[in-house]
Amino acid sequence: MSETLALSRIPLDDYAELLGAGEIEELRALAKPLRGRSIEMINSTAVGGGVAEILNRLVPLAEELELNIKWDVMTGGEDFFEVTKSFHNALHGAPYRASPRDFEIFLAYNERNRATLPLDAEFMVIHDPQPAALIDARKPGANHWAWRCHIDLSHPNRAVWDFLEKFVSRYDGAMFSSPEFSRQLPIPQYLFYPAIDPLSEKNQELQPDFIAEVLKRYRIDPQRTILTQISRFDRLKDPVGVIRAFRIVKRYFDCQLVLAGGGAADDPEGAVVLKEVLREADNDPDIKILELPTWAPLEVNALQRASTIVIQKSLREGFGLTVSEALWKKKPVVASAVGGIPIQIIHKHTGLLSHSVEGTAYQIRFLLSHPEIAAKLGEHGHQHVKENFLITQKLKRYLTLFLTLARAA
Repeated sequence: MSETLALSRIPLDDYAELLGAGEIEELRALAKPLRGRSIEMINSTAVGGGVAEILNRLVPLAEELELNIKWDVMTGGEDFFEVTKSFHNALHGAPYRASPRDFEIFLAYNERNRATLPLDAEFMVIHDPQPAALIDARKPGANHWAWRCHIDLSHPNRAVWDFLEKFVSRYDGAMFSSPEFSRQLPIPQYLFYPAIDPLSEKNQELQPDFIAEVLKRYRIDPQRTILTQISRFDRLKDPVGVIRAFRIVKRYFDCQLVLAGGGAADDPEGAVVLKEVLREADNDPDIKILELPTWAPLEVNALQRASTIVIQKSLREGFGLTVSEALWKKKPVVASAVGGIPIQIIHKHTGLLSHSVEGTAYQIRFLLSHPEIAAKLGEHGHQHVKENFLITQKLKRYLTLFLTLARAA
């Protein structure tokens, strides 16, 4: 792993109490033929966002299984990340007119990174569009390359996808978070759910005193209803829409809204969106807008556990790990029916889905009026996450993929 990445380490055996010893033994059995074989994971940021969070937990577990794994982060200037943010939004379906200069910037930074990154592991896993062109460094027959796409590609901007597809089609396989995101490609495609770590600081059990201290620090009243959305300040997360839904709910219930988030190193829009959110909130004392440090897992954990209802009103969403986090904590969740969210929220079973500001407000009001239903949704949601979206299952899928690629060769 790169020296700049300080990874969180939890022994694999610690998960046995939660998941059963058989699950851990299965991981060890799958890893045995892969011991000592090299793996390189590459993405575009070491902190902020779900990809970095997953790799932070996944890489140490793979090391414990005696895999020779490292995680490298590509470098880029402000111009590169402005272009890739535009690509990100365009691939989610946002309007975008690509210019030749944008593609030149993208290719130039990928070329620079090809000169500085090792790119020599037996199994190369490239995450998301930013480093997709690193495939140009591949030597024929030298190693196995897989592209992991964490975003919603169901309705991509045609010009941007046509540009990226030329690189993606040269990989040995592509991994998507939902069947709806897959594209017509000449390579095998695999379903890979994102995952949370149940033993991480963001998801572990917390003492009530600590939760109370966090609420006091941010002036949130524990005696009143708390509605919360945890997301970076990004237009696709629709924080302004959350505020509008809250104002509808507040006509009927005494409640507070918490919008908590940070930024990611590869997302230059965060500060602009935060200003838009502050303007919409208009100094309402019942709207708490918290700009958390990039890595504030215990605070996020405490805010989720203190919440009456957790919201995820995304306009587009690759998966939305904050939904799994809230479900793991047995919280009722109201979320948009977009992207990978319906994989987590089975409507009226593990949570409630909505399609608009008004629909979000309606579902929140329903749960506040029926706390017994809210509690049941939380219980079902917790079990759904335990069965499908934990980091050990993610590791198992990677081990199976590597075995499949090696056998195909």
